[in-house]
Amino acid sequence: MPKVDIILSGGTVVTMDDQYTVIPDGAVAIAAEKIVAVGRRADILATYEASEVVACEGQYILPGLVNAHTHVPMTLLRGMADDLRLDVWLLGYIMPSEREFVNQQFCYDGTLLACAEMIRGGVTTFADMYYFESDVARATAEAGMRALLCQSILKFPVPDAETYETSLAYTRQFIQEWIDHPLIKPTIAPHAPYSNTVETLKKSRDIAIEFERPLMIHIAETRREVDDNLAETGKTVVPWVKDTGLLEVDGVIMAHCVHVDEHEMRIMHKYDVSVAHCPSANLKLASGIAPIAHMLNMGINVAIGTDGPASNNDLDMFEEMRLAALIAKVNPADPTALPAKTALKMATRNGARALRMENQIGSLEVGKLADIIVVDSQPLHNVPHYNVNPDAVYSQLVYAAKASDVRHTMVHGRFLMRDRALLTVDEQALRAKAADYARRVGAFLGARENDPLSKLIGVSNGVERSESFEVQVKAIIENPDMVEELLSHDAVEVIRATHYRQYDTYFEFDDPAKGRVRYREDDRIDSKGEVESVRMRLTYTGPEKERVLNDVVLLSHSRFIAPATNPLRFYREYFQASSERTLEKERRRWRILYKGVLFYVNLDRIVKPAMPGFYIELKARTWSLSDAQVKANYIDEMLDILKIDRTQALPKDYLELEP
Repeated sequence: MPKVDIILSGGTVVTMDDQYTVIPDGAVAIAAEKIVAVGRRADILATYEASEVVACEGQYILPGLVNAHTHVPMTLLRGMADDLRLDVWLLGYIMPSEREFVNQQFCYDGTLLACAEMIRGGVTTFADMYYFESDVARATAEAGMRALLCQSILKFPVPDAETYETSLAYTRQFIQEWIDHPLIKPTIAPHAPYSNTVETLKKSRDIAIEFERPLMIHIAETRREVDDNLAETGKTVVPWVKDTGLLEVDGVIMAHCVHVDEHEMRIMHKYDVSVAHCPSANLKLASGIAPIAHMLNMGINVAIGTDGPASNNDLDMFEEMRLAALIAKVNPADPTALPAKTALKMATRNGARALRMENQIGSLEVGKLADIIVVDSQPLHNVPHYNVNPDAVYSQLVYAAKASDVRHTMVHGRFLMRDRALLTVDEQALRAKAADYARRVGAFLGARENDPLSKLIGVSNGVERSESFEVQVKAIIENPDMVEELLSHDAVEVIRATHYRQYDTYFEFDDPAKGRVRYREDDRIDSKGEVESVRMRLTYTGPEKERVLNDVVLLSHSRFIAPATNPLRFYREYFQASSERTLEKERRRWRILYKGVLFYVNLDRIVKPAMPGFYIELKARTWSLSDAQVKANYIDEMLDILKIDRTQALPKDYLELEP
């Protein structure tokens, strides 16, 4: 008689195979890390001898759940800022806390806490997108879970990289370090189209293709994301992403996809894109309800994810399955739109397919890995059972079962939880560490309540982070016609010319570390000298200056921009600055390409406080230090074209110049 390690015996086996086979009095035989037999209990016990037989009467035996999208270290930021708009939550609380606290230890500790929660809730595999993914991998492997771990790529400075070049280099090293691990599948995740450039998306694509890895990205989570993409590129998000070549990757996972249209769904289907549907987070942040039923009807592979525990606020896949099935019925008011059987498939087989693990996990079949959970079928909230409908078992699991009903969790043939006792993670130690993080992060946030940026975000409808870096130089010129030397140069193409009158009010604070806030009224002047449009906005500038390049070109960063929807009087009272300064100027602006690279040329006359002469300003936006140096060199060349002596160049802001 063949010998196996474990037989799970006597439960209702819900295989989730192609035929949706359900075995009421079934058993699963496991040898090492694989399933060797699935069938009736009597047949399995008569055929195999086991080192251990685990009695599962009155329980369901089913494949482990797959959490297709999350940010697991953010367990340590759970519940610190709820019931806020997405921009307020992200920019005002999450990102500042991440900059202060997220490091290798934070990601390791947060991942262990998340793994403990997911093991308890029947999740055996998850797909993560965050920072320091090598430390996420270390914690995941120690906990014994399976994961697709995606190192985040953003154009902004982030906790584990000051530039995207560093992120890309880290990602390559991370993949090479973990590529052969039996539980960890390392890969890359450009965070979102709006937080990347065409270049970073293409470089991310190239790494995924080189290592034959799937790739994860946030897509169309909010209506504003779609509107901004349309305004900037003339296209909705998915077609624009397609044009970058990102969809050439075999296995793109698009998280959220709340605001995608029919045309975009056809593109997604054509490129075999998988969607990670995150219903709780989308509802909590008021992002909307993704058209999941329509996607499924079109043949798109839709999996389920929790999103991060800071925006959900848990990692409960039973809750997500139930919610996914329920909200899909609301529009178009069809109770049959997403049945329970489909919801369970989304959380098992579809999740495995999204992660490109469908040949290993997602169903209980001979030869697949033994990632299995056993769920109590007899708690009060799940009795009685009716079997008139052959699909009743799926309703019992999706609509009535809870994460706390999971009795055993097994990954790779190893029990991670047995009779509700965690076997690979020290739960009490994690509780103590989490409490310590809460104390420290809470103190940090409490001290920030007087922070101008937090106040700006709190009062503004839509704050966006501006460029990571800006290279700029100002110079005094006596003759404004000098600018024509540059504009008429063979290496220059003038794209657009505008004329403004600008009225700036700066709010400054006693503590320079608080930065400053500028309220600007931009009056656009037409060819007749009349005001044709007016725009008001707020800009927060952080206190730090990165460095001076080539002796005269200033490299600065940490700028945030928001529309000003209230009068100046309101902001005076709201920010309560320690001092206020004003600046009024006439500005001629040219948007140019110099050797194919975008620059802005400003010709300014300072009206208040009155300053003699004119000032020319050359500036460019950039997302990396290496690119900044290239653009600083180009600015040097343009200064030569303008015949501006370096002694005339001023690496200062206007407020720092003496009138």
